Amino acid sequence: MAREGRQRGFWPLAIVFGLFVLFLYGPVITIFVLSFQGPEGGLTFPMRGWSLHWYAELWKGLGVVDIGAALRRSLWLGLVVMVLTVLLSLLAGLAFRKKLAGGEALFYVTVASLIMPSIIVSLGIGLQFRLIDGGVKWLLESIGASEALEGFTTTLGMFSSGLGAHLTWTLPFGLLIMFAVFNRFNPAYEEAARDQGATPWQTFRHVVLPLIGPSVVGIGMFGFTLSWDEIARSSQAVGDLNTLPLELQGLTTTVTTPAIYALGTVTTLVSLLVIALALASAAWLRRRRPA
Repeated sequence: MAREGRQRGFWPLAIVFGLFVLFLYGPVITIFVLSFQGPEGGLTFPMRGWSLHWYAELWKGLGVVDIGAALRRSLWLGLVVMVLTVLLSLLAGLAFRKKLAGGEALFYVTVASLIMPSIIVSLGIGLQFRLIDGGVKWLLESIGASEALEGFTTTLGMFSSGLGAHLTWTLPFGLLIMFAVFNRFNPAYEEAARDQGATPWQTFRHVVLPLIGPSVVGIGMFGFTLSWDEIARSSQAVGDLNTLPLELQGLTTTVTTPAIYALGTVTTLVSLLVIALALASAAWLRRRRPA
């Protein structure tokens, strides 16, 4: 007989859910644990002591790879992507509140990048910027700028093609969130503010933005975390300097010590820290909203 308050299928569903959680987070927990092995530790269980040895090795550097530089590059790129994703998604959400000529086509074109294979998007962006390279070289030759031509290498870079590649991944998510927010937004609040003599900017700043603030924070979290972890769209579009995920992917074929697990743990902790800050910011904005 089932316990009172629980249906007959509770325990089978609970077991399935537990197995799902274990499947989802088990690899992360395993990497986290193995990163604390002693100096004689390997890539598999059983554990051979406990220490911070591999974190110290990570701090020293992994061979010829400058992990610190890759980390800084990914952080800066993620922050720029986050800011642009928030700004463009917010502006697009405000613009699409009114009927726009060609707005429907623009929306589908933007969201279409989600269904395109990421590696194809990366290849397309890389090819596009190589065509731009050819155009720049032709222009420099035509105007006789020989010194500039000799110093020119490529327009491919972290904050040109790489930034564009990441925005093709983060912007659709930001747009979908913002459209959903404004579909539920009650315009009566804005009308009340205008009746009190508020300007459009004052209405946005003091009425609209506080109400949608938690969603804006969520878009920022999506923008950073999606950029921070992105590999496929970065592979052909970031130029000569790799992001941290690309370096991590390359190290999996050369590093055979738990230092690779220490690096994976550090990158995961950065993602968790960003998520925690986003949740704390959203909660703070919700507490301020009644006032």
